Amino acid sequence: MMKQLKLSAVAMALALAGCAHMAPDQNPLAKRDAANVQLSSDIKLAREGWPEAQWWTAYHDEQLDALIKQALSSNPSLDKAAAQIGRALSGVQRSAAELGMGADLYAGANRQRYSGTGLFPAPIGGAYFSEETVRLEARYNFDWWGKNKAQIAAAVGQVNAGRASYAQAEQALSSAIAQSYFRLQGSWSRSANLAQMIEAQNALVQDKARRISHGLANADEQRAAETELQLMLKQQAQFNADVRREREALRALLGVDGSAATADPDALVKGLQPRAMQPAPHALPERLGLELLARRPDLQAARWRVQTALSQIDVAKAAFYPDVNLSGSIGLDSISYENLLTSPSRTIFLGPTLTMPLFDSQRLNAELANARSNRNEIIADYNLAVIQAARDVAQDAVQLQGIEQQIARQQEASASAAAQLHSAQSRLQAGLADNGSVLNARLALLRQQDASLSLQQMQLLAEVALTNALGGGYRDMGTPPPVAASSK
Repeated sequence: MMKQLKLSAVAMALALAGCAHMAPDQNPLAKRDAANVQLSSDIKLAREGWPEAQWWTAYHDEQLDALIKQALSSNPSLDKAAAQIGRALSGVQRSAAELGMGADLYAGANRQRYSGTGLFPAPIGGAYFSEETVRLEARYNFDWWGKNKAQIAAAVGQVNAGRASYAQAEQALSSAIAQSYFRLQGSWSRSANLAQMIEAQNALVQDKARRISHGLANADEQRAAETELQLMLKQQAQFNADVRREREALRALLGVDGSAATADPDALVKGLQPRAMQPAPHALPERLGLELLARRPDLQAARWRVQTALSQIDVAKAAFYPDVNLSGSIGLDSISYENLLTSPSRTIFLGPTLTMPLFDSQRLNAELANARSNRNEIIADYNLAVIQAARDVAQDAVQLQGIEQQIARQQEASASAAAQLHSAQSRLQAGLADNGSVLNARLALLRQQDASLSLQQMQLLAEVALTNALGGGYRDMGTPPPVAASSK
């Protein structure tokens, strides 16, 4: 008895000596506190606030609403994001299935002839025998160190990251459509204004020709006017190309490929008509902080990836500890059908299992180090994403501020050009000026109008960029999906 106790003690000592040693975390990377993210005090807009969920409806443009609605209803980029969510959900279910009890039912039958010259003599040798088995097997995973729970938490983090990525794909798609649509409308507006400039410049060329015929002008003045006219016609060709390019961009964003299934979106793009561009009442929040984290889907996706990485470290740590599980079965086994359902044919098995990592520190610590390095990399990505998010908001807000100031100056320039045209028309009626002066004044006003339209387009694009930087109305800190019952 004493000898057995000594042997048991020696075996336990060897086991404890061989248990894997967990290396300490040498270089953990700290996650940046998003609550401290703020804008410079000199970055202000007229209004304070965050974008609404369907921010594009603030432009009151039915064509834009229809385009974004169509794109969000079915698009390859969204299909890919949805598939990634589905894959992450299956990971949650797979990890949940490892928890608690699992059960399987086994039934089998076989018939076998034993060799007459083999191991078993007659009457077994040379005879046929049948064996029937019905067995219920059960297992229970105690998950003492939380390894399976950590795996579920990691899978849930991937699901929430996928959901945030889906929202990011929606936001990126709606922003791209709005910007392409505004560039299209800008090209149409400037092209219409350019048509008036071409008309006035053509009239100016004819006026120069008449003045030359009366000896009141020289040929160089006419050539200069004709050169300007050709430059205008060149610009008109560029606007026409811009219109075609933006139509194709919208077709691609809507997923139109020319097939019958996508005829409606294609007709939607072809049916677009010029509309007067009107900026929306844009705003900028006074403070960013955690609200920016909640509203930026890319930050939410990065945040959940960090949570996944932390859970994966818990999984790697749990591998260092011993694991105890319980398995058992109850069933019936017989070599004849008539005895299968009788009491003597019953079988019972109960088997607890203990697994302990011995002399495996190098492998386990390598896996733990890999998980920790992955965590540091993901935290670094998150920290960079927070900095870039604040930078995007600041740069887009400053851009919009500058455009607003330019618009104010441009309005003054347009008013001055309108006054000059009015003065030239009044002097023409009084016989104090010629028609060429009026045409030049009209061309000057149209050039100022073109500058105003260009700034208006820039303002709309900057508004969309700022809305996108602020998260486009998205707000979701992420919620765990329902976990299926823990059974095989």
